[in-house]
Amino acid sequence: MPVLRVALDLPLHRLFDYVAESASPEDVGCLVRVPFAKGERVGVIVEVVDASAWPLAQLKMAGDILRDLPPLPGDFLALCEFASAYYQAAFGEVLLQALPAGLKRVARPARRSGRTTNPPERTAPAPELTAEQSVVLGAIDLQARFSAHLLYGVTGSGKTEVYLRLIERTLATGEQVLLLVPEINLTPQLEGRVRARFPERVVVSLHSELAEAARERNWRAAFAGEADIVLGTRLAIFTPMPRLGLIVVDEEHDSSFKQQDGMRYSARDVAVFRAHQRGIPILLGSATPSLESWANAQSRRYALLTLSARANPEAKLPAVHLLDTRRMVLHDGVSEPLIAAISARLERGEQSLVFLNRRGYAPVLACAACGWVSRCRRCAANLVLHLADRRLRCHHCGFEARVPKVCPTCGNQDIHPFGRGTQRLEVWLQEHFPDARILRVDRDSVKSRKQWETMLDRIHGGDADILVGTQMLAKGHDFPKLTLVGVLGADAALFAADWRAPERLFAQLMQVAGRAGRAELMGEVLIQTQYPDHPLYAALVGHDYPGFAAALLREREQAGFPPYAFQAMLRAEAPEMAAAIAFLTTASALPVVRDHGGVVLYDPVPMKLSRLANRERGQLLAESHSRPALQAFLPRWREAVEAIKAPAKLRWHLEVDPLEF
Repeated sequence: MPVLRVALDLPLHRLFDYVAESASPEDVGCLVRVPFAKGERVGVIVEVVDASAWPLAQLKMAGDILRDLPPLPGDFLALCEFASAYYQAAFGEVLLQALPAGLKRVARPARRSGRTTNPPERTAPAPELTAEQSVVLGAIDLQARFSAHLLYGVTGSGKTEVYLRLIERTLATGEQVLLLVPEINLTPQLEGRVRARFPERVVVSLHSELAEAARERNWRAAFAGEADIVLGTRLAIFTPMPRLGLIVVDEEHDSSFKQQDGMRYSARDVAVFRAHQRGIPILLGSATPSLESWANAQSRRYALLTLSARANPEAKLPAVHLLDTRRMVLHDGVSEPLIAAISARLERGEQSLVFLNRRGYAPVLACAACGWVSRCRRCAANLVLHLADRRLRCHHCGFEARVPKVCPTCGNQDIHPFGRGTQRLEVWLQEHFPDARILRVDRDSVKSRKQWETMLDRIHGGDADILVGTQMLAKGHDFPKLTLVGVLGADAALFAADWRAPERLFAQLMQVAGRAGRAELMGEVLIQTQYPDHPLYAALVGHDYPGFAAALLREREQAGFPPYAFQAMLRAEAPEMAAAIAFLTTASALPVVRDHGGVVLYDPVPMKLSRLANRERGQLLAESHSRPALQAFLPRWREAVEAIKAPAKLRWHLEVDPLEF
């Protein structure tokens, strides 16, 4: 009787054997119902063999093989196997998490056929290419085997047009295209452009905002080869596509491509592996590439392509000016030169964006009499004041509380908000510019795709004079009437403990500065700072990403940080910090550690956010100057860590190439 080797969605690094009445090697890749514990699960058949290491009498009988879905292809299984091995995640967990939720249900409803063709769209004529765009397109050979290209293009330089031309050429050869974007809020605008350019083609999107049925329908269309273009966020990288001929990763530097729970993978890096696996080209695009990608381009592992000027000949890069707030009077955090600049735009009928990457009314509520502050009872963080609905909220665990009328400690009635967020800034701007139409755009005001599309329509329609926004507005958006960007509160990241903070701050400010002056109107960026002589701001004024990246890479090389070292982080969380640190200390002293001299383990320490949702968190860093050495060490270390007898309430995970510390 055939034996099925089945992968299940469990954090266990093993496969499960079942006997089947009728199965053949052609069933590899099929979904199957199997009994597990006291219930049933849906798994994936990864092998059909004649015998098992277990006695046949001990094996359970598999249920139905679900042949209504064709077998998952071999390249998809190999991609999941790579991700499992590299990121130290269970193979079944990787495999099943890559599938739509509806396919994994034991009781699956009858599938309704859905429309996968595009709704009627107005064809958008292709603009004339700039000389630089023509050079870039000429440098990419879609008929060649695997090639990785990094497209460094300043904001507004026409990177999207390059994507569209490459998509057009790929579709002409009968192949599919996978276009990845970092966040859902970039999807509507880009999806509209893609559909308008290719109205006769089937374009589907895959992201977490989709209803379950729509997500499964779009996934099936891609899997069956019916969809020509798949536009999605990070999980879309695992979508099976039989005719895949090109992968494009937009805003490749964005940290949203890194999954931070479950299987902790980088969609950008998996995309590069998938392109290599399929022997197809991949294009990574950004105005501020990640230092890892930039280093790969400098070492010629990636081909560097450059767009140094804006595509619109009438549009110039915005002038960036620093406002030295040490010598200025601030009005609720806003300087007089910025107020004057906003007033001038209002008189001319132009739009302004005031950027503050901190939502809520104020970061904390405090009592000056006794020192009480609004701390989260579940986290090592403060509760943020949201004055509009009179709530204190933790932006880490979601805990909420009512705003107290008096100090909970001493009864003082004079408690005040300290610092400012977008809500407080919005209130002040409305008081100072009573006739202006002010629109706040952050996670509190935009909670769904429909709300986001409504916001974009209002901005494009000229129904807003002043935008108050967080990083949601920093990238990928084209607002023709926006000519002024004012930046508040950027200095804090200059001295953050995270060594990646300067890279992130520079990318964020370059992206938000790029929203200004993208059409014929000249743009201006005003950055309020107490450190106008900082090299980061000097690079911003000169729009000098290459110079800034070169300086940071020199620092990283001297310090032995990535991309000149390779890291993995073992994290543990428990009700008490002592238990977490004790577990990590035991993990650092395992015999396997002594057997791998090329890997260094540092001392266990609490995480930066040491307490989250009533759990204390610690971490242990493993580092090597050789990726193969680290990859050889990790599976043996993980197996040894799994054997540690840990407290019942302790949880741990291993993250490869961590971004957060």
